[in-house]
Amino acid sequence: MGNKQNLNLLLVDDKPANLKALETVLRQPELSIFKAESGNRALELVLEQDFALVLLDVQMPGMDGYEVAELMRGNKDTRHIPIIFVTAINEEDTQIFKGYEAGAVDFLFKPLNPNILLGKVNIFLELHRQKIALLDANSELKHANSKIQAQQQAVIEEERLKVLLQMAGATAHELNQPLMALLGNIELMEMFDDQPDKQMRFIHRIKEAGERISEIVKKIQTIRHDEVKPYDDKSMIINLDQKINILCVEDSDDDFQLIGDILVKHDWITMTRARDLKSSWKLIRKNKYDLVFLDYVIKGGTGFDVLSRLNKERIDTPVVMVTGQGDEMLASKTIQLGAYDYLPKSKVTESAILRVINNTLERARLRMEMKKAQDKIAEMSILDELTQLYNRRYFNEALEREMSKAQRYESQLVLCILDLDHFKKINDVYGHPAGDKALNEIGRLLEKCFRKSDLLCRYGGEEFAVIIPNTRSDKAYTACDRFRKMVARNVFRYRHMEFKLTVSVGLARLEDIPAETVDGFIEIADRALYEAKTSGRNRVALYDIAKMSVKTERESKTV
Repeated sequence: MGNKQNLNLLLVDDKPANLKALETVLRQPELSIFKAESGNRALELVLEQDFALVLLDVQMPGMDGYEVAELMRGNKDTRHIPIIFVTAINEEDTQIFKGYEAGAVDFLFKPLNPNILLGKVNIFLELHRQKIALLDANSELKHANSKIQAQQQAVIEEERLKVLLQMAGATAHELNQPLMALLGNIELMEMFDDQPDKQMRFIHRIKEAGERISEIVKKIQTIRHDEVKPYDDKSMIINLDQKINILCVEDSDDDFQLIGDILVKHDWITMTRARDLKSSWKLIRKNKYDLVFLDYVIKGGTGFDVLSRLNKERIDTPVVMVTGQGDEMLASKTIQLGAYDYLPKSKVTESAILRVINNTLERARLRMEMKKAQDKIAEMSILDELTQLYNRRYFNEALEREMSKAQRYESQLVLCILDLDHFKKINDVYGHPAGDKALNEIGRLLEKCFRKSDLLCRYGGEEFAVIIPNTRSDKAYTACDRFRKMVARNVFRYRHMEFKLTVSVGLARLEDIPAETVDGFIEIADRALYEAKTSGRNRVALYDIAKMSVKTERESKTV
């Protein structure tokens, strides 16, 4: 980590005695001190090394401190290095302004006060340490983000594959009939090529089949991949006969008629009208719309009021602003407030309207897929896939949080570690699928036995953990013993096989931790679990700090 790396400090002064004095005052662990007796040598060093700070004498022969600072600021590889000027000039001197213009972050005035010198230098060294730590953290975050993005992409691709498979079934199902009609009538035309009247009937049927295919293609272009219907009583396919419900918020009869006349030809599109802000919001709250066409100036407010309220109430219905008002600034603000697109009324044509509908619905679908993927990844990051209990990573965070809460409010907290006895034999004798099914069933038994406020986790392998807040140890003991008996009575089944399991449990109380840390809490619960295991298994043991040992089930009456 950055805090453990040596930091480099550069001292620049033309007098060796001054350099020696500075080095003596500033010498400290984790600090490498470099010295330069000229401006040229200082520039060589800053190009070779990364420095946390430079202490630069102003009045040097040849190249003075101002020139060195200006050259450092002019180089992209050195401009980030902070410079403190060391000078004998008076604090009131106008040269101070020249120093700051050259790039100084601070001044030290001779004769130097060692305490002030150390104080200022240590401030900049600490800032550099924090910068390194932040870079390290950013690097780790980028690495973690790249993993999440890879997982996210995998989830999205999986969903898209499902959609493609469903679309293949839907397309084949919907296209089959008109294609068969088209091909059949072509064959009939060939058979009756000498009978013009019959051929005209066949041509008419071919035209109808072609128009049907054309309609199906149009539907595919505006399809919502989440809407499915049954197929062959066994599977689900994409529903190509989807309706698109549009709310048009428009107070002008002429403008509403213009859009209506364009969309009336497309029978899969249904349009509802709202004339003012109040009625539009009532309809949005009451019904589900695939798209909202929103005018900017409406009775009772503006389109911005609708967009702001949608954002506030987290309603994700796609909105397209269709207005005769405004300019590029209005369009920009519309998009910033969450609208998907902006269409001036002067450019409303059939092709423009259909393009906007298609693009908006596709963007909304992609956004929905992304949200599902993000939700799935968030769930995967805290849940154990097999048992659907919280995983160990979440357990550690939750335990630290519950400990802090219990300490703040002086409430009781019990930690239980549970381990299935001889579980390896189950995997060896019945196979890992049987073991996995048993672990899943243990998760369901835990949910039955403990409260909703208790936090259930799969700690790892055949180990589970339960965090029990606001509960006395005797009550927690009773709950764990009830669970132990429930497991012992349960018959686990996998295919034709049946087997039984037992569980050992270790309990620890927050007040018994020698050092109030998460690791310390887990350690004493583990020690109690070890005692339960070594004293015969299939029992509950509670750690007792007074005896520096544990109470087992045999002593439960005294707990």
